[in-house]
Amino acid sequence: QVQLAESGGGLVQSGGSLRLSCAASGRIYSINAVGWYRQAPGKERELVATLTSGGVLNYADSVKGRFTISRDNAQNTIYLQMNSLKPGDTAVYYCNVNRPRYMIPTDYWGQGTQVIVSS
Repeated sequence: QVQLAESGGGLVQSGGSLRLSCAASGRIYSINAVGWYRQAPGKERELVATLTSGGVLNYADSVKGRFTISRDNAQNTIYLQMNSLKPGDTAVYYCNVNRPRYMIPTDYWGQGTQVIVSS
């Protein structure tokens, strides 16, 4: 199993920055990809950014040029640097790790961290 713990959320004014962290523990090997997703009130969970084990990056169009995903393997931590934040970025942000479980790609999730951007 994989355990994920997010931190770094909070209240920030429009135009500000936050850095989210996700500490991973457990069976953190053979990872296919890591990522960040978010869910705003009344909306479905959506992809924010992903990073594959091969180094391929993918960002939602709404965050391109503003958010950066990174991974520190030595610290077993995944980061999301968020700049130029907008009220539309308000959501609960979830860390995700995808790795095989019984040879089947499986998603693991953290508990989420709230980000509120005030106008």
